[in-house]
Amino acid sequence: MNRSDLPAKASSLAAGMAAADHSPAGQLVQTRHRATLVAGWDIAPGSTVLELGCGQGDMTAVLAEAVGPDGRVVAIDVADPSYGSPVTLGESAARLAAGPLGPRIDFRFATDVLDPSVDFPAGAFDHVVLAHCSWYFASLGQLRDTLTRVRRWARHLWFTEWDLTPASGDQLAHLLAVLIQGQIEAAGSRGHGNVRTPFSREELLRLLPEAGWAAEGSKPVDTEGLQDGDWEVAACLDLVGTEEHLASLPEPVRRLVLSQADVLRAVAVERGNRPLAAYAVTAYAAWTPALPSSSPSPAPARGGGRPGSPAGCG
Repeated sequence: MNRSDLPAKASSLAAGMAAADHSPAGQLVQTRHRATLVAGWDIAPGSTVLELGCGQGDMTAVLAEAVGPDGRVVAIDVADPSYGSPVTLGESAARLAAGPLGPRIDFRFATDVLDPSVDFPAGAFDHVVLAHCSWYFASLGQLRDTLTRVRRWARHLWFTEWDLTPASGDQLAHLLAVLIQGQIEAAGSRGHGNVRTPFSREELLRLLPEAGWAAEGSKPVDTEGLQDGDWEVAACLDLVGTEEHLASLPEPVRRLVLSQADVLRAVAVERGNRPLAAYAVTAYAAWTPALPSSSPSPAPARGGGRPGSPAGCG
């Protein structure tokens, strides 16, 4: 199929997702966003794709449509298939597997690509994709090690994430919610949200060469209509309202977090907090680095993981 046709297929792709049973409009917005992304990527029919942080499979479904019946998508997430609410990752994967895209997808949950027992032949994939999941890594070091590990398996990298630089004042609530969650995680209080290690586009561009990737280009990605601003505001306020998460913080950090939460409450609205923009980076394999002998295991990659909705990047 022609990649430019992907956005037109968003409705049918969204309808095939288990989460559409609970929020058809919300699922359509998420699927359309990913279809527009992939329409701008050079992923041809018949391609083999490794997707990291697939979550519930929002991106997986779009990639499977893009590669066509002769292509293959291996969708990996370290989370257990029982993870997620109101739809688990396993339930969402089962729905996709039972549909027309099923034969093109190989879901592998509870799988850590930094585990030496997880391996693929060199050049096994044409592309590796990370879509809205990198902030769930426990550290930039984990992300670097993961990108280093998959480098020998794929030729091209397609990466998209939220952009920390706000374009307007009505994006400040989303930005504050992200930064507060990141500060809490950095101070050692582990939560279960979508944000653990927020970083800038510039930080990613500095990290890629360390992992053996050479960036070919970067462009902004429109996110209008996505619900993630509201989700992250809600997740953040829930987090700061939980004493067990704040009790372990050093007192100066705790007071800083509480003050920032006061600001967040002042600038956020009940519904319709405009999301930050996103960016997409493409890169090619520049060299073959050696995987460090001891690397920490990554936390479950979020895939669009949403407060009160199915978890996962995808």
